[in-house]
Amino acid sequence: MAWFKRTQKGIQTPTEQKKDVPKGLWYKSPTGKIIDAEQLENNFYVSPEDGYHVRIGSVEYFKILFDDNKFKELDKNISSKDPLNFEDTKKYTDRLKAAQEKTGLTDAVRTAVGKSKGKDLVIACMDFKFIGGSMGSVVGEKIARAADYSLKHNIPLVIISKSGGARMMEAALSLMQLAKTSAKLAQLADAKIPYISLCTDPTTGGTTASFAMLGDINISEPGALIGFAGPRVVKDTTGQDLPKDFQTAEFLKEHGFLDFITPRSELKDKINLYLDLILNQPVR
Repeated sequence: MAWFKRTQKGIQTPTEQKKDVPKGLWYKSPTGKIIDAEQLENNFYVSPEDGYHVRIGSVEYFKILFDDNKFKELDKNISSKDPLNFEDTKKYTDRLKAAQEKTGLTDAVRTAVGKSKGKDLVIACMDFKFIGGSMGSVVGEKIARAADYSLKHNIPLVIISKSGGARMMEAALSLMQLAKTSAKLAQLADAKIPYISLCTDPTTGGTTASFAMLGDINISEPGALIGFAGPRVVKDTTGQDLPKDFQTAEFLKEHGFLDFITPRSELKDKINLYLDLILNQPVR
């Protein structure tokens, strides 16, 4: 039994001297592919082996789309109130405060204006990490104001959707944003100012039922989940088995709901190409 006994003490490191590997050095995609975090960032947060597009937010999209990451943020300090005095397991005001402290955001969308390939562009980008990218009154108001800015200055608009749907804590006030944002986009259409909708993973609920599907050109990143209700809800409601890849970007493009699927590495070039085509300008 001596075989199973340690005869010499190995190198012993005191607990206080042990160091864990810092978190965030590596990323593992859903298919099990491992990628260095720095390499992932340099590759537009796309896993090079399987093409998986990691969820990112407004900070990353602004960096990708605006020239030299230079932009002016619009309506930065607008934040939600609690007119309905919503209280479930936690007060809405407390949840808002916690989300703001955790994310550094005031709400689930940021709007900004800057140059993209040398041309003026207004971008409204949703952040899923703020209460699931839910659409409340502030989201609707900021998108409406971004559309107003586009109208006033004759600048194209891009909205990047990433949302779980309407914000239940604002009830009907949240649902009113569907009509509000749709009306503003109709004004853009009347003024012949281009609007491109980029659907990312996930784009669901009231967002899909309003501005996300109203673009002059509707585009998406590969593999994005896009739909109104979730697949499980749809299956339980209809009692039918769902087709393969149901509610993926590829499925929607095949059935005519999307115009193009654009990898993130080509996003800036393709958006500007689409804008040039809409405006009938020479392609840069």
